Amino acid sequence: MDPTTTQLEDARPTVLVIDDSADVHRLLKARLKQEEVELVSVTDPREGLSIAASQTPALVLLDLDMPGMDGFEVLRQLKDTPGTHHIPVIVVSGMTSMQDKVTAFELGAVDFVCKPFEFTELRVRLRSALRVHRLLQMLSTRAQLDGLTGLWNRAYFDQRLSEEVSRCARSGRPMAVAIADCDHFKSINDTFGHPAGDAVLQGLAKILRRECRNSDSVCRYGGEEFVILMPDTKPADAAAVCERIREAIEAAVWPRHPERKVTASFGVAGTSQATPNNPTAFVDAADKNLYVSKKAGRNRVTMTELSPSLTGTAAAA
Repeated sequence: MDPTTTQLEDARPTVLVIDDSADVHRLLKARLKQEEVELVSVTDPREGLSIAASQTPALVLLDLDMPGMDGFEVLRQLKDTPGTHHIPVIVVSGMTSMQDKVTAFELGAVDFVCKPFEFTELRVRLRSALRVHRLLQMLSTRAQLDGLTGLWNRAYFDQRLSEEVSRCARSGRPMAVAIADCDHFKSINDTFGHPAGDAVLQGLAKILRRECRNSDSVCRYGGEEFVILMPDTKPADAAAVCERIREAIEAAVWPRHPERKVTASFGVAGTSQATPNNPTAFVDAADKNLYVSKKAGRNRVTMTELSPSLTGTAAAA
């Protein structure tokens, strides 16, 4: 997947409204229709928690006085859940005591608007919270990008790998990891200079982005190594993707040294079925396969399928 801030800049942010009053939902829909937001209205607090977890809205407007589960408990669960703890919450409530406000802020609310509210004030507070959230998202994204290639960095890969392996273990869906290494990269630096080496890394990044699917996460792993996380992909299919990438790299012409071809070696490891939750096993197996590719003469793809116990491998290509 090509990391970019376009989605952050272009998409209309989703605002989840959790309030047991249908009248409040109608009012908000009418008064906020000029705002560049998508309102999702929920009257049941538990349904609101479920939607927050599945859709990850940019902001939650939360009532406190609701039957079954009050807003304080909703806020507590939002902030205690890793997938939703970062979502800003504005409490919009008729409970206006100082203790209610203090409790809401202590639980993690970013703002508190009293009912009956003035819509001009609510608009300003909503815009402010969305602006801060967007800036934090941009900062978080940029912290996960490699400065030279623009690809995701090692920290991002480690996080995504853990998430995908956990999902694979739960669902039994396939996944694969590929590690690519630029062959004889040191000699490129030594012969043509470090600017030429940087240009090669940037060129490899462009080829990887172009040849990989939107569902793949392409990352710079370190130095001249790259890693590709491929969800819902069987190892043999991942090897086919890497073969396509390998051919594209071999066919590329490099402006700084058109006479010098650049090639890359690949190690691929994955599973076609449920496996224990062990992210390290995927990376270790892919790295071993990369070593096999290097020892066998470079510029090739080596693939293995992990066994269900992650203690061995079952196939090679």
